[in-house]
Amino acid sequence: DTEGLLRIKEENQKHYRRAQRHQEKKEKIQRHNRKLGDLVDKKTYELKTQYEHLANLRRSHILELTSVIFPIEEVKTSMRDPADVSSESDNAMTSSTVSKLAEARRTTYLSGRWVCDDHNGDTSISITGPWIILPNNGDYSAYYNWVEEKKTTQGPDMEHNNPAHTISAALCYATQLVNTLSLILDVNLPKKLCNRQVKTQQGNLEFCGENLSRHRFTRAVKKLNANILHLCFSQHVNLDLLHPLHTLRNLMYLVSPDTENLGR
Repeated sequence: DTEGLLRIKEENQKHYRRAQRHQEKKEKIQRHNRKLGDLVDKKTYELKTQYEHLANLRRSHILELTSVIFPIEEVKTSMRDPADVSSESDNAMTSSTVSKLAEARRTTYLSGRWVCDDHNGDTSISITGPWIILPNNGDYSAYYNWVEEKKTTQGPDMEHNNPAHTISAALCYATQLVNTLSLILDVNLPKKLCNRQVKTQQGNLEFCGENLSRHRFTRAVKKLNANILHLCFSQHVNLDLLHPLHTLRNLMYLVSPDTENLGR
């Protein structure tokens, strides 16, 4: 029994010494983990600082781009409310008729359905200049109506103020701006739109090439609107400000200096 007790004591001493070595290893590992944790915190702070610096650079580039090359502004139109004009011409007009005319002014027949837009007729959004504008309500029917008229009318087009020209130019500039913004922000666009003057198997570039049919034009506009919305979502633009049909207005909100997360 005495010999067995001595063996047990020796084994206990071996386990105790081994436990001390394990404790030392544990403390060494904990010190190493604390050093790694401090290093990770330092690197994380440096990375966050670099992200903020990169976001500020992107933001400054975008604001310079949209102030010098692609300025986007809201243009007030000089259209008068039909209710006001009619009431002046007919003093006996009832108030219900005036209210119906005002409501009709705020309603647009777009893509087979009636769309209510409080800004209809009041403002337009310009890009690169006050003469290149898009309707605020997203109604670009003037373009494909003009294309259909061109098919039946022979001879050169001498109408330089044709709204179809300004719509085509505005959408082309918007496409160029969106593609440039995707490069600056490093955001991949969900839809591909060409804005270079090259001949491809599918035809010329969108909007600024040959006259597009109604189907191709509508399809290209939808792709452009989808790209703009995708950029707005990536920069956390307030969703209450966005509308799926307001091409330049959404773009204006995206590049606005008031957009806090622009450049993220």
